[in-house]
Amino acid sequence: MSMTDTSDDVDDINERERTRAYSWHDPMATAAKFAAEGGLEVLRRVVAGEEALAPIMATMNFKLVEVEKGRAVFAMTPAEYPYNPIGVVHGGVAATLLDSAMGCAINASLPAGTAYTTLEIKVNYLRPLTMTTGPVRAEGNVVHLGRRMAVAEGRITDASGKLYATASTTCLVMAPDTTTK
Repeated sequence: MSMTDTSDDVDDINERERTRAYSWHDPMATAAKFAAEGGLEVLRRVVAGEEALAPIMATMNFKLVEVEKGRAVFAMTPAEYPYNPIGVVHGGVAATLLDSAMGCAINASLPAGTAYTTLEIKVNYLRPLTMTTGPVRAEGNVVHLGRRMAVAEGRITDASGKLYATASTTCLVMAPDTTTK
């Protein structure tokens, strides 16, 4: 066995290294506002830039751009930092974007004190997101809102309307505890 000098390989890796820094706000402060005020009011302030939503938005570099009862739209421009080993944006980014859009569409439909959580999500990937895709939008729309369950659907499209992914979700709706203690 012979030893090989790998210093050239290490130098090559270091030359290709990139960095990224970001900051976020305390997510529990916003969570408390959802409980007190209801989803739509808080989400409208997020769109207006008056409220922070969640650290995942900074991590994935997307933002809430539209919201109304039963509908939410997030926007992002795919970048290199979430690339996977095959040279495209990791599918988890699309899933996260769709989960956020569909979840916020449900949240925008709930009264104060009512919470939700994702029980199931299904994503269909139709084409890859890359750095050359340009800006994309993930739109979530409520299909059914019941007392204990909500269903929503979502779509990711580019600026020309080309479809990149679709999704559906089922969420558990949790009414406020009305029992006396």
